[in-house]
This record gives sequence, C-alpha cells and structure tokens, in this order.
Amino acid sequence: ETATGKILYEKSSNEKFAPASMTKMMSLLLIMENIDNGNLKMDEEIRTSKYASSMGGSQIFLEENEIMKVEDMLKGVTIGSANDATVALAERIAGTEEAFVSLMNKKAKELGLKNTNFKNCTGLDEANHYSSSYDMAMIAKELVKHSKILEFSSIYETYLRTDTDNKFWLVNTNKLVRFYKGVDGLKTGYTDSAGYCLTATINKEGMRLIAVVMGENTSSERNKEVSALLDYGYNLYQKEVYLNKDEVLGTKEVEKGIDRVANIVLNEDVASINKKGYKVGELTYELDVKKIKAPIKKGEIVGSLTVKEDGKIINKVDVTVDKNIDKAGLFTMYISCLLYTSPSPRDGAT
Repeated sequence: ETATGKILYEKSSNEKFAPASMTKMMSLLLIMENIDNGNLKMDEEIRTSKYASSMGGSQIFLEENEIMKVEDMLKGVTIGSANDATVALAERIAGTEEAFVSLMNKKAKELGLKNTNFKNCTGLDEANHYSSSYDMAMIAKELVKHSKILEFSSIYETYLRTDTDNKFWLVNTNKLVRFYKGVDGLKTGYTDSAGYCLTATINKEGMRLIAVVMGENTSSERNKEVSALLDYGYNLYQKEVYLNKDEVLGTKEVEKGIDRVANIVLNEDVASINKKGYKVGELTYELDVKKIKAPIKKGEIVGSLTVKEDGKIINKVDVTVDKNIDKAGLFTMYISCLLYTSPSPRDGAT
C-alpha cells in the first residue's frame, strides 16, 4: 500500500530475478525527477543518437537524428516499453547510458534497495542485472508520486507522430489497464531470462495498491496472479486516515525568513492499513521539527510526525511548511530585530 508502505502479502519477495522492462520504472523515476527540478521539460525536443536508434526489442522505431518531444518519448516508454526512447532520454539526462545507469544504482541505494543492480536502463538481458519483487514495489511506490506517469500508463492505445506520414500506433503492454477496472499502470516486462513480469497499480476505496510478480511462464499467468493479489488486498484490508495531508500541526520559528514563523503541515496523510473489522487502539503523536532557515519551499522536509498506537510505532510521516518562505533582506531583518527586541511601555520605557 503506497501511503504507508505496508506489505499485505509477499512470497520470495527478496529473491533476485531478472526484472526485464520493469527496469524502466527506475529510468522513469529519474526522468520525472529531472522534469521536477527543471533540467528537462515535457515540450523539449530530443535528437535521437545512432546508439539509441539501434536498440532492439520493444521500440517506437526512432531513426538516427530523429527529433521527438520528451512527452512523446515518455508515452513510448510507459505505454509501449520503448527501449530506443528510454536510451534517448537517458542520454539527454546523463550524456551516456552508462552514466545514467550509475544514477539508477545510486538512486537504488538511496531508496535502501538491497537486491537490485542495474547494468542498463532498458531491462534487456545482461549479466548481473537483477532486482526483486520487493525492490520493484519500492521503486513503483516512488514513481506513482509522479501523477503524469499514471496519466500515460493508464492509456490503452494512442498514436505518435500523428502529423506525419510515419504515424505510429501505441498499444499498452499492460493489458490489465483495459481488463481490470481501475488499473492505471504501471510496467510490464519480458525477456527469455526474466520470463513474464508485471508491476500493476490501482487506486480504489481511498487506497492505492501496488502488486508485483516476476518470473511467470506466460503473460496470462502474470495477469491472473496480479489480479489475485489486487483482489486479496481490497477484499481483506482497508485504509484508516487519522490526519489529513496539509493539516497544521504547529508552528516553528524561521531563521532569517521574511516570515518569522511557519506553519508545520503534513507532507501526506497519516494513515494505517488494517484488516477489515479491526478496532484501532489509542493513538498518540510525537512531532519532531529541526531548525528552519530561510529560504525554504513548501514540500521541503523539515521533520517528522511519529504515530503510535497503544505505545507502538505504526507510522512516521514527513512534515513540511505550508508555503514558500524567502530569505529576508538586511533592512527587513533589521526592522524585525527592532520589533522583537525593543522594550515595551510596560517594561518601563517612555
């Protein structure tokens, strides 16, 4: 379950498998982070290298020197699992696929993934390229925070190059998008070494679940197993929300800020996943906020809220400020200092 990270069912979840094109979830995560930080834009046009155009397997048949917008390449990756588009985007971000793969492995370590090692950004079979169903689920958990990806991965069919003679039909490799109501992603995979793999996600009843299977013998088998996992999750469990995202928890002084005080709010809902019929015990909350220094942006982590049920920790959620706070200029800081340090008439001043 994505809000809490709780595992509802697992089997051999840390066993290493070839992840095939589910590898692209990590590629997509890095691409979306580059879009978020402004290094990459959806309408930017990318020129395809000879190397990117030479990729085999699933592709959108990019030609050497062909120019395509980032948004269309992303559709090619999320819907059609295009190896050529993945490499083209990787080269744009890191210069070479090799350098991009280094970023992928660095990100895997940041996420605490212990059974993952990438050798390429596409998932094509290669020695020492592996992951686990748990690690794939954790990557997916990060990826679904980027709603644009779900907009693309929920499309069953569309077209690229619509205004050209080379119009290309894209059909989603994830058939559950069409045949399991509500599924809006996320990534399939298949190679001879990996077998049939699938990471699927759905948001229903206020609860988003991710299900991963690896090493299946047929595509119908992987779809059946994932469907069974999703059914299991929604039939047996429910989400309980205790505090809502953006709820003000308290205030904290802002050092050198244009605003002296910031409201501390939740970065996400405080929730737990319980079996249906479970009675929640006594809840207590512990807020821990570090020193805040301007400038600071909404969404930037400034501390955490620990949630306990009957004295036992059940969740820990990041907290942030409720708005951007710029650094105050010298004059503003001087006036502020006077206001906060000058004695009042009640202190005997006249």
